[in-house]
Amino acid sequence: MLTLQRFLLISCICACVLGAHHAGAAGLTNSNSRFYYKDPFGRPSSARIVRHYWTVPIVHPFAHVDPRINPKLMRAASIAQERANASSKGRCWHYVKTALVASGAITSYPKTAYANQAGSELVQSFGFSRLSVRDPYSAPIGSVLVYGGGGCGHVEIRTKDGFVSDYHSKNRCFYPLLAVYAKLSS
Repeated sequence: MLTLQRFLLISCICACVLGAHHAGAAGLTNSNSRFYYKDPFGRPSSARIVRHYWTVPIVHPFAHVDPRINPKLMRAASIAQERANASSKGRCWHYVKTALVASGAITSYPKTAYANQAGSELVQSFGFSRLSVRDPYSAPIGSVLVYGGGGCGHVEIRTKDGFVSDYHSKNRCFYPLLAVYAKLSS
């Protein structure tokens, strides 16, 4: 009985040593600058090891006030910010529509259901113009940003220090930006 236990123990140790040797033979080597692993297809792959991090937080610039934009849009941004939740409820276009109506920037409640349709309705029915802004952080305060992706898209209003829809965030939406819209003063 004792010899059987010793035999099993020695067999397990040999299997571990051979397994470790086989892993090294598969191209997975030790390194101080790269982490080696096997991808889902079984191929050896690697990634750079990051040892130093940027200690200064990334701060995006405050939005600027464009004098051409209707001041009611800046009021809509503050109304939306007051009503914003801590996290998204999936009702971004509803909250933006409500803020635009409450501020007087638009006269009636928009009829479109999806956020990615917001821009076309704002232009056709409410006198908004498409701005030539491609970076959400460059958008002026009160402008309406429309994003595609995720099926329904996303819409938000630019505030001084971030973006607001049904929630407030200092970072832009991760969907691709379709366009930036604003109502110009007459």
